[in-house]
Amino acid sequence: MRPIAARNNALLTEGSLVRGIRNLAVPMLVGAILQNLQSLINLFWVGRLGPTAVAAVAMAGTILMILFPMLMGLSTGTLALVARAVGAHRWDDAGEAASQSIILSAILGVLTGLVGWHYSDHLFRLLGAEPDVVAAGEAYMRIAMLGSFTGFVLFICSAALQGAGDTVRPMYIMAISNVLNIGLDPLFIFGIGPFPRMGVSGAALASVISQTVAAIAAVHVLFSGKGHLQIHFSQWKPNLSLSWRILRIGIPGSGQMLSRSLMSAVLMRIVAGCGTATVAAYGTGLRFHMLIMMPAFAFGGAAATMVGQNLGAGRPERSRLAAWIATGIDAVIMAVCAVVLMAFARPLIRAFNRDPAVVDIGAQYLRTVSPFYVFAALGVVLGRALNGAGDSIAPMIITVLSLWGLQVPLAIVLARIWHPPTDGIWWAINFAMILNGLLTAAWFEVGRWRHKRV
Repeated sequence: MRPIAARNNALLTEGSLVRGIRNLAVPMLVGAILQNLQSLINLFWVGRLGPTAVAAVAMAGTILMILFPMLMGLSTGTLALVARAVGAHRWDDAGEAASQSIILSAILGVLTGLVGWHYSDHLFRLLGAEPDVVAAGEAYMRIAMLGSFTGFVLFICSAALQGAGDTVRPMYIMAISNVLNIGLDPLFIFGIGPFPRMGVSGAALASVISQTVAAIAAVHVLFSGKGHLQIHFSQWKPNLSLSWRILRIGIPGSGQMLSRSLMSAVLMRIVAGCGTATVAAYGTGLRFHMLIMMPAFAFGGAAATMVGQNLGAGRPERSRLAAWIATGIDAVIMAVCAVVLMAFARPLIRAFNRDPAVVDIGAQYLRTVSPFYVFAALGVVLGRALNGAGDSIAPMIITVLSLWGLQVPLAIVLARIWHPPTDGIWWAINFAMILNGLLTAAWFEVGRWRHKRV
């Protein structure tokens, strides 16, 4: 059955590519900002409880990030199948792919919740948390993990809508979640009015309630057909063949994200060998680079949807052109951001830390690494475009090769022979970004993704 708003998808398989990419990317960028804002909201209110509470929430965030690769992999498979089916006007196939993905996300979320409920304290001790932090963190994590399946469902519903070309509704839904979180946090944390005073646990409960409402809203959009995609109760029967197709695309995506997460931990260990000031400088500079990566992920998501839908419509050349236009736009954004970060490197670092050693090292990091984030536009946007085509194995191999085959060993070697050693680490990061970007672009141009069956 054709969804009510399906006529809007014509914009993605015909008409202006720039307008289509813009209409997809801008809401995704706003949604990403809102998602990051939600964690800051929790941290703002929890900060009133003292350093132990802040440490507990910060460590919980680190643990929860370990789950992100699994969720990203599942969303990659979801987007690829939904986009391909929508582009071919196979509306029932798109709805069934979305339905099976939601079932998988709920199962994954429930299993995650059970593990979190029983092993939260062990996870905090593994990170070296003090006993008081373990106690506060366990209370937070048990609630957060037990309700994580709603967050998983919300994330996959958003991926399905994105694959269908609808990024505006997920943005609105995330805004609703943020407003609820802002209102509920102080009520549950401090026990205002009839609400119980729950402390750190209240922050977790507020987030779970907000996510649950948002997840219900997202599922409602999918059932109602008011979005670009519609699902039906008849499609909720387990379909093992379809589920495997989703996972077959998603598992390499999970591997790619996991390799990045583990590499970040290893690189931080290498940086730590240069002293506390270097860790503080690198951590501060990394915050700015994470900010300028947000447009890359937004335009990468837009490229994935455009590639998937246009392949489904039998227009591979339009898919290729859309991916390169999205990459070009993000490369320009990266270049502008790099100029700003280089020009204002010292005051930007000083805004977070006034220690002279931290400012010197952090400014050198921004000036050395920022220009090469243009290559990150190639790696991220074209990598997501390949995922949208269902080709998730090649980006995973390229990521592992550039990070573990080059960046990590090169950082270890250059840190020993370069003076200062920090510059050696920064150049190892640069060489890895160059390799990742060029290899991804080369593989994309080979064009095997054009014939990828999903």
